Amino acid sequence: METFDPTELPELLKLYYRRLFPYAQYYRWLNYGGVVKNYFQHREFSFTLKDDIYIRYQSFNNQSELEKEMQKMNPYKIDIGAVYSHRPNQHNTVKLGAFQAQEKELVFDIDMTDYDDVRRCCSSADICSKCWTLMTMAIHIIDRALKEDFGFKHRLWVYSGRRGVHCWVCDESVRKLSSAVRSGIVEYLSLVKGGQDVKKKVHLNEKIHPFVRSVGKDSMQLCLIYLHMLLELPCQFSLLRKSINIIKKYFEEYALVGQNILENKESWDKILALVPETMHDELQQSFQKHQNSLQRWEYLKKAASRYQNNSKNDKCGPWLEWEIMLQYCFPRLDINVSKGINHLLKSPFSVHPKTGRISVPIDLQKVDQFDPFTVPTISSICHELDAISTNEEEKENGAESGIKHRTRDYKKTSLAPFVKVFEQFLENLDRSRKGELLKKSDLQKDF
Repeated sequence: METFDPTELPELLKLYYRRLFPYAQYYRWLNYGGVVKNYFQHREFSFTLKDDIYIRYQSFNNQSELEKEMQKMNPYKIDIGAVYSHRPNQHNTVKLGAFQAQEKELVFDIDMTDYDDVRRCCSSADICSKCWTLMTMAIHIIDRALKEDFGFKHRLWVYSGRRGVHCWVCDESVRKLSSAVRSGIVEYLSLVKGGQDVKKKVHLNEKIHPFVRSVGKDSMQLCLIYLHMLLELPCQFSLLRKSINIIKKYFEEYALVGQNILENKESWDKILALVPETMHDELQQSFQKHQNSLQRWEYLKKAASRYQNNSKNDKCGPWLEWEIMLQYCFPRLDINVSKGINHLLKSPFSVHPKTGRISVPIDLQKVDQFDPFTVPTISSICHELDAISTNEEEKENGAESGIKHRTRDYKKTSLAPFVKVFEQFLENLDRSRKGELLKKSDLQKDF
């Protein structure tokens, strides 16, 4: 793959926005069939330009206007915001307090740096194939919950371009959810809690369902949850049990072999901080006798089981084992990104200015095969396009006659399969929207 040189980014972006960015599909997504008047026109975009110049409240009338502005500005980064009550580019002309965020996709941001206290291979912005398994598990766990526990149908997962993943839930009813309901959903999906100073971040013996606690006594808000989601309040034990089943598939290879979380005293002391103090002496002695993380983990599970049988402590037995597995493997969400309707999030097909990698959609059928290190960079696809264009020019010069069959430029590059994943997502959105319109039409006929 072509090596990315950040100094070449300005010129590469010109080519990318002129010939490779999938504008038609992008507009098709954010226009949502044009069913709601001015939906696209009231959407906020923000551009980050060279030297970190940040421009908010950009909005456009149509695809053509968006294309022209992006090709003029060549943004280093694109963020997508909410659909507002008025056009964002006219927000200064609106009466104070009238300019309000009204709708947006429910979004999730999972960043590898939030796992720095439990991953041993890398830290900060660095990632490798070992710790990328955390993102693989996160996608499986959160996507299953969104689909099965909440019934959300249209979920777009996107690689951030460097060290994380984003999810856009695009169902019509979800885009209308209030901040309170969004907070409830992300709270339900958050089992790991506490900052850097908190050693034990998972507690499974809490009696109050977090979704209920976040809403409180506001019965009207609960009614809204039922009306908007058309489902009963999910049981968090289902989330817990099904998440553990997913983590178990990866835990041995990822945590015990890859991360070697019980390799030495320094590493196993972190595990001991998560179990009752009365178990520490026994585990310390046993860990010193065993040779590797696999053996030490098996002993820990047996010790926890014995402790549970001899005690009424509800933190032991499988709960203790599960708390450790969840602390080391469960998704860590940025709650503020999800609960705020007006919060901006990096756009799909944006370019990461440090790695040069494209923020590409992830095929949910191939999550385990997704490799961030094989994601095309802007350098590689521009190089591919140049090579193909040169070859085509030679063929055209050598041909006596013939009709040109022009292929869209992105289809000639390694970006093509990722645009295809995006198109499949859009086709499902379109089918769902047409189905809803037919239902409404049939209901009107009945009356």
